[in-house]
Amino acid sequence: MRRRSYKGFQRTSSLLRDKIRKAGETRGFAVTRVLTHWPEIVGEETAAICKPVDVKYGRKGFGATLTVLTTGAHAPILEMQKEQLRTKVNAAYGYNAIERLRITQTAPIGFAEGQAQFQPAPKKAPKPVNPAVQKEANQMAAPVKDEGLRQALELLANNVLSKTKT
Repeated sequence: MRRRSYKGFQRTSSLLRDKIRKAGETRGFAVTRVLTHWPEIVGEETAAICKPVDVKYGRKGFGATLTVLTTGAHAPILEMQKEQLRTKVNAAYGYNAIERLRITQTAPIGFAEGQAQFQPAPKKAPKPVNPAVQKEANQMAAPVKDEGLRQALELLANNVLSKTKT
């Protein structure tokens, strides 16, 4: 079997896979997909109010407990949806791995460890672009006919040309 040659390039997912797996395993997540694809598994609305924190396996081996972190106001809502959440998470595992779902609460204000933030951080405003750099980036990408590819190349050239040398 022939090995692939990447010539220096690899997918980011392949570079981070081991680190994500190791971090997930320290919290009991044998399948890190539960952590990385949480909004896809439980739905956007549910993912906006909670996040998975820990998986604990019992002494007898089969049937784990998934701990989900939420704020106090959302805990009763999740309590009513426990069985649906458990079913969705088990579908991600591919078998009935999670037997129990435990909901833990935190206040939106308080100790640094207790603060829960379920929404992604807001996007930063774009940096101002030097017109000379923008013109040079446009000239570099001009021969490309595909509009989407040309825009991506212009953005890349902009970033490379505007980066300060250290």
